Amino acid sequence: MKLSVIVPVYKAESTLRPCVDSLLRQGLEDYEILLINDGSPDRSQEIIDEYQARYPDTVRSLLLENGGQGRARNRGIEMARGDWLAFADSDDWVEDLAYQRMLNLAEEQGADLVVCDFERFFPDGSTEHYSSWDEERPIAAAGSSCDKLFRRSMVGEIRFPEGQWYEDFAFSLMALERSKKTVHLAEPLYHYRSGMPSTMNNNNSQKNLDLLKILDLIRQFMEKEGCDEEDFRYLLLNHVLLEGIKRVSSQSGPEKREILAAMRSYVREQIPKLGECVSFRQTPRNRRLIMGLNYLGLEELSRLILNVNKKLK
Repeated sequence: MKLSVIVPVYKAESTLRPCVDSLLRQGLEDYEILLINDGSPDRSQEIIDEYQARYPDTVRSLLLENGGQGRARNRGIEMARGDWLAFADSDDWVEDLAYQRMLNLAEEQGADLVVCDFERFFPDGSTEHYSSWDEERPIAAAGSSCDKLFRRSMVGEIRFPEGQWYEDFAFSLMALERSKKTVHLAEPLYHYRSGMPSTMNNNNSQKNLDLLKILDLIRQFMEKEGCDEEDFRYLLLNHVLLEGIKRVSSQSGPEKREILAAMRSYVREQIPKLGECVSFRQTPRNRRLIMGLNYLGLEELSRLILNVNKKLK
């Protein structure tokens, strides 16, 4: 079988049909859609049963007790029969023929992994074309697994960490590091509903410490795989010192200061002299300023600067 598309489903009765309908418009015959019900308490299973009855050769399903998105995706990987793996969230949708085009590019280029752009849809109806791709550093595309196509044999034993936030980031990063060739399709083939409840849109400061646990797992993986140590420092700068601290500093939880201190300390342990870090020196000046302020514990000032810049734009 050519492709398995894995969709974890939880409280998705209002969005699941558009998602699955888009997955059925891929122009492929030899593929499957795996709908993994993560103990959803709504009518999602009725909708899954409906599609499985209508498309028995394409749609397969599994019903689990609630255990989180990472576990649901891992069960999907174990069920999958395809030579390639793709992941979609049940509140998003993909462009017609998206996977056919990504498969064609992978086979033409002999790639292990394909990254496409995606389009963000905001609650006010506005949209944004977003690309995570960096030709010089493919691991910059780590974050979501949904804008990617993975060769199954390359993925091997890599799995999503279970019971933790940032599991998507871990899986994508490990696959990007292992991929011998990663290619980019510069079109927004994946459509993402921004503003929905998510790891990146939360007010739970404490759970943001999961990022540090995930980075410990990533570091162990990178050491085992013989990856460039500078790649890990790049991740620390961008995902903890920049985005992580920025996210937590905007929250209101009583433990916020403690979490910020832990995140800053984690970076300082790995990068004791920020100015000597190659990845830091290669970072654009504006981002470097924010990183430097956060490193010094001046995240309120950095957040003020970011807010002013946002208003000026």
